[in-house]
Amino acid sequence: MSALIAGAALYYFQIYAFYTEVTSDDVGNVQLVNVVTRAPEPILFENFEAIDSDSSPVRFRACFDTPLSQAMLTETFVTYDAAEPLVAPGWFDCFDAQQIGEALETGEAIAFLGTENITYGIDRVVAVMPNGRAYAWHQINSCGEVVFDGNPAPEGCPPAPERLQ
Repeated sequence: MSALIAGAALYYFQIYAFYTEVTSDDVGNVQLVNVVTRAPEPILFENFEAIDSDSSPVRFRACFDTPLSQAMLTETFVTYDAAEPLVAPGWFDCFDAQQIGEALETGEAIAFLGTENITYGIDRVVAVMPNGRAYAWHQINSCGEVVFDGNPAPEGCPPAPERLQ
């Protein structure tokens, strides 16, 4: 009986307890990094739904629509070649990591750098479908992969915060 209760509690904490709903007011703007300035710029969006958690910097997931075309976005904003959408809890049904990943692999969706190092070693990635449906998530970047393994920041990476050194 105690194992059943512990299992149910563990399941609840993993899937539900630490996530909170995020509104567009909480996020402010959906941003993509400009090719020329290398600075994040807000883009037009609507129908925003998102979740996040304080327990991990990679638990952010968002779904929204943008009227901007993929052609315009690729001319203006930095694409993200290593995009790998992370699985969202099943109850957050607008975000299907497998479907997004397949669309990225086939070239149907295009991934963009939303914000580099939104938290040290973590990038916000935004994938946009041809119909304007878009998805965002946080993903460990190449600097984070090295530093989170306990190694010094490689050349070209910002210095790691003291708490990570």
